[in-house]
Amino acid sequence: MINSSMQNFCDRVVGAGRITAADVRILGRDLLPEGITSRDEADMLIALDRAVGQADAAFADFLVAATVDFAVWGERPSGTIDREVARWLAASIGNGRGPTATGARIAFEIVREAQTCDESLVAFALVANRKTVDAQAAHGLRKAA
Repeated sequence: MINSSMQNFCDRVVGAGRITAADVRILGRDLLPEGITSRDEADMLIALDRAVGQADAAFADFLVAATVDFAVWGERPSGTIDREVARWLAASIGNGRGPTATGARIAFEIVREAQTCDESLVAFALVANRKTVDAQAAHGLRKAA
């Protein structure tokens, strides 16, 4: 369950259309001092990454680290991404349209950090990162043209 402070934070950030470095400090210091503690919190922050047009780079770093820590070490069995957790992660990160660049980083880092990982998340991470690399390359070509 999401507390009202977290919901208010997300509503404010979405309304502003951006996440600042100060917002990231509030998130880490005041709202999630222990990191992500539930799937609902992870889902909300992953959705926030998708919903906000501009974000300080510190937000992506925070989101990746906090989600990896929760998924790998907070979910049980610890250190293992089983099929059920892999399905949840792929659905949350992919959102039916594919992951953001930060979402692709999350998937990749979870696969790297976990002691064992269901092959469906490994495949998801590989495809997500390939699409991100391809999109960045295409974007670079458009800028150069």
